[in-house]
Amino acid sequence: MSEIQIRLPDGNTLAVPKGSTVLDVAGKIGKGLAKAAFAGRVDGHLVDLRTPLESDAAIEIVTKRDPEAGEVIRHSAEHVMADAVKRLFPNAQVDVGRTDHSEKFQYDFLMDHPFTPEDLEDIEKEMWKILAEKSEFVREVMSRGEAEAFFAARGEELKVSRVGDIPDDQEITIFRHGEFADLCRGPHVQRADQIGAFNIIDSAGAYWRGDESQVKLQRIYGTAFATEKELQDHLARLEEAKRRDHRRVGAELQLYFTDSIAPGSPFYLPKGMILYNGLVDFVRSLYPKYGFTEVMTPQLFRTEIFKTSGHYELFRDDMFMLEGDEDEELGVKPMNCPGHCHLFSTQKHSYRELPIRYAEFSRLHRNERSGTLTGLSRVRSMAQDDAHIFCEPEQVGAELDSFFDLTKEIYRALGLEDPEIAVSTRPEEFSGDTTDWDVAGKRLADAVERAGYECSIKPGEAAFYGPKIECDFRDVMGRAWTLATLQVDVSMPGRFGLRYVGRDDKLHQPAMLHRAILGSLERFIALYTEMTGGNFPFWLAPVQVALLPITDRHLAYAGRVQAALEGAGIRVFLDTRSEKLGYKIREAEIQKVPLMLVVGDQEEADGTVTPRYRRGSKQSNEAVALDQMVEALVADVRERRVSRPED
Repeated sequence: MSEIQIRLPDGNTLAVPKGSTVLDVAGKIGKGLAKAAFAGRVDGHLVDLRTPLESDAAIEIVTKRDPEAGEVIRHSAEHVMADAVKRLFPNAQVDVGRTDHSEKFQYDFLMDHPFTPEDLEDIEKEMWKILAEKSEFVREVMSRGEAEAFFAARGEELKVSRVGDIPDDQEITIFRHGEFADLCRGPHVQRADQIGAFNIIDSAGAYWRGDESQVKLQRIYGTAFATEKELQDHLARLEEAKRRDHRRVGAELQLYFTDSIAPGSPFYLPKGMILYNGLVDFVRSLYPKYGFTEVMTPQLFRTEIFKTSGHYELFRDDMFMLEGDEDEELGVKPMNCPGHCHLFSTQKHSYRELPIRYAEFSRLHRNERSGTLTGLSRVRSMAQDDAHIFCEPEQVGAELDSFFDLTKEIYRALGLEDPEIAVSTRPEEFSGDTTDWDVAGKRLADAVERAGYECSIKPGEAAFYGPKIECDFRDVMGRAWTLATLQVDVSMPGRFGLRYVGRDDKLHQPAMLHRAILGSLERFIALYTEMTGGNFPFWLAPVQVALLPITDRHLAYAGRVQAALEGAGIRVFLDTRSEKLGYKIREAEIQKVPLMLVVGDQEEADGTVTPRYRRGSKQSNEAVALDQMVEALVADVRERRVSRPED
């Protein structure tokens, strides 16, 4: 039997027979490692331990200390949960689980009744019994016919249909543990008892294949970890995430809401519009400094423009289409770049004008599937702090550096720190020349390093028209969300035939950059609400000051204080209710008002106010002259301080 060479993380090589599994390699390294193994990485890709090795490869063994071990544990717990359901409800049909096990697992079942809380308790108990059996997970390869016959014999009609979804060139694998078996690619742990702790989180309804016209299924969510401590830490983060959920906070603070009457299209309430406009005005205020000019392009275009840009072919299913007169097909714009390209093409341009930087905040619409719509984080109607830069190829480096300067200035004012920066590279479906893609990707990575960041790579995750810089931030659950992006477009300038007159009096094709700092305003507001818990910086808070008179006889003086603050542009809520001061303070804290100003006899006599800051820390309870307080607050807004020293 021929041998293959395995490269180990320490640089050594190991010769093993061709067809050996990752677990065989672990055993060759050491029996202790083999026993502790959860999965493997082959040339950087997470794989099942039972995966046969057919050629030379770099191998890493994943143990419970590895961050990716959690994904394998949750995937395996998913199967254990389905096994428990089948044991308790033998007539249930098993559909599919999740593809993303970074946080949780799930399975859909065809049942004769929705799962009750009592059912979920019984399922958890049955899962513990299965773990105690310590069954090994076994990988088996089947032909399409064998797999269809296997599941048909078990009465799993849904699964037979799922077998038909597998492409002809893809291997069909079944994973077993004990009597349970399911169609699956893995990876899975060696033994069920490697799942150290789990929790069934919830159940919900779901439709077969996500189609509301199909049969309704019952879905169970859960999570699992290697240890009980990891599980409890995760559940604590989950509770904190629920407390910060932007849908909950948005309702409590009366900022925004969504309604089935307009699916995926948010309703902004007056306070929400202050927040929305505050972000827009802030970004807009920096345009002169960074050389952007604002434009507005139409909402409706003939679809020829999207055919030219390439979106019609690759993005059409995500667009809203309309019929105009005489078989005219119109599209509601889902992005601004085609309109900006057309705008550039309508005039002659010289190199002396470049760079030209178009910015736009108009509404965009995308036909997101109804099952994916989530508050403000996934919507159909949105706006972006969007811009497109047309420049000479030699100017691209300077524009990339300017992008990072602008990004840092905006994020500093918002209190956003430590972004994770990556470059997304060419996807399977793309437009343009591969050499142009590679050159542009290298320029982006170099710019990231010049800006002082480490640069990671997201293989194949760019849009079809060019590589992209992505600035990610982590939420309370540790999930990465992309905010700022910058793309070098290697496609659209050529597709639109964009030209400028160069220094040699000849026509040249401009370089084109796509730029956003906040990204979708809706998604940014959702994420920022959760990151701050609604405790927005003073300059951005919808209500900046809660003015609290101690008794009704102090209302007249409070009114004069209110007039002074509002005259300086400070947003004030005067609490005129005949309630005790403690109650008013608690109400202001619940509403996340950054600053409370208390006024009573002494304040009225001295022309002062007594400040009380939102977080309740460093409370001096010392009165401050009204004009001094107004001056300080105006400076806070002007300088967009993230927090005051006392906060």
